[in-house]
Amino acid sequence: QVQLVESGGGLVQGGGSLRLSCAASRNIFSFNPMAWYRQAPGKERELVASLTRGGITNYVDSVKGRFTISRDNNKNTLYLQMNNLKPEDTAVYYCNAMEAGRPQYRYWGQGTQVTVSS
Repeated sequence: QVQLVESGGGLVQGGGSLRLSCAASRNIFSFNPMAWYRQAPGKERELVASLTRGGITNYVDSVKGRFTISRDNNKNTLYLQMNNLKPEDTAVYYCNAMEAGRPQYRYWGQGTQVTVSS
């Protein structure tokens, strides 16, 4: 079983930045894609950003130009750099990883809270 552990969340003022990290318990090279999701109170979980092993990224429109997803295979870690944060970015952020070509093998982290004050 793969463990994903997120960190880097916290309270930040609007316009500020945070970098989330997702550390995996084993080599992440086989994961394709990896992604960040978020869930705000009373809302459904939504895909924020995804990254394929080949480097193709995808972002939800509301974060384009502000968030950047990246991965370091040597450190077994996925990142989400979040700049110019807005109150509407407040949510629990979850890391997700899927075994390449095997959608029945998807893993989730426990989540990290991001709160943006106005």
